[in-house]
Amino acid sequence: MPLDLNDHHFKPQTQAAFMTRDLTEQNLAIVDAHIKGEGRDPSSVMSLYADDIVLDMPTRGITLRGKAAIEANYRRMFGAMELISMTPIERFATFDRVIDDCVARFKLVREGFDNAPYPIGSTIDLRLLHVFHMKDGKIARETVFEGWTRID
Repeated sequence: MPLDLNDHHFKPQTQAAFMTRDLTEQNLAIVDAHIKGEGRDPSSVMSLYADDIVLDMPTRGITLRGKAAIEANYRRMFGAMELISMTPIERFATFDRVIDDCVARFKLVREGFDNAPYPIGSTIDLRLLHVFHMKDGKIARETVFEGWTRID
């Protein structure tokens, strides 16, 4: 049976599907820009966050509120490591969430990675599972689950 594109039952579902796909693609692009920019220039990604952003890193017992606190943390954290590699595993999105799974390999070279479970000088494989809550084209909440493995 051919689809009737003028059928009122077809159009709303199709429009909703297109809107959801557009939001999903937008959310993926926002998170991609965030992941690529946070370590290079933390100030460049602050506009991707909602004003009342909360960043939660439960593995290390850290919760940050607001862009200023998050930017300061990024400057300390990324300044304390020498990134060796970043390996994406999977990223997917819905209309209000993005999940990003990756592994960062780095060496801790100085103080600044708050509550790191290994000492300066350690080489780490850090499995990161990011859960981004999206609202109005911004990251409204970011939860980062970490799995630390010392490899040296």
